[in-house]
Amino acid sequence: MMDIRVFKGTGLLDHAAALRSVYVDAFCAPPWNEDEEKAAEFVERLPVNAGRPGFTAALAFAGPDVVGLATAWTTLVPFPTDRCYPQAAVSLGPDRTVEWLCGAREINELAVRAHAQGTGLAAELLEAITADAPDGRSWLLTSVQSGRAMSFYRRQGWTQATHPAPEGKGIVVFLGPGHPARHLAVPPL
Repeated sequence: MMDIRVFKGTGLLDHAAALRSVYVDAFCAPPWNEDEEKAAEFVERLPVNAGRPGFTAALAFAGPDVVGLATAWTTLVPFPTDRCYPQAAVSLGPDRTVEWLCGAREINELAVRAHAQGTGLAAELLEAITADAPDGRSWLLTSVQSGRAMSFYRRQGWTQATHPAPEGKGIVVFLGPGHPARHLAVPPL
C-alpha cells in the first residue's frame, strides 16, 4: 500500500536525495535516455519550482522510501519562452495558448520507480496534483517519442491538443480530463 502525500511548498525539499533517485530510475532508461546531469539539474530546480505560484507536489511512499513523484504549478502570463514552451505555443497559436494554458495547473514531472510502474501509482499521483486544479484546468507536455506516456495519458482521460509528426521529436500538449477546452481540441487524424 502506497502513502501519497501532497506538498504545497518547500516541504518536499526534505526528500531531495530520494527525488533525485526516483528521477534517475524513471528517466535514465529509454525512451527518455537522460543522464545523471539531468537528474542533478532537476534537484537544483526544485527550490525555485517549489516557490512558483500554485506549486503542488505529490510523493508516493512505500514505508520510508519515496517510489514516485509528481510536480505541478500554475502557468503564468506571459506564457514561458524557455525549454519546450515555444513548440507548444506555435502548435496551439497565441490565443489558445493563453486561453487554454495560462492560469491552468501545469504538470511538470511525473516519475515512478521502475518496480512500481504498471501498478496504478502514476495515475494516483497525477490525480493527487490535479484534483484541485483551478476550474479543472490542467495540462502537460510530453514527447511524441514516448508511445507509452502518450497511451498512459489517454487512458487517464487526457485529451491530446497538438499533433506533431509521430516520427518526429516534437512535444505534445495534453489537456486534463476536467479542462473546459478539451472538447475544442482537434482529434488526431
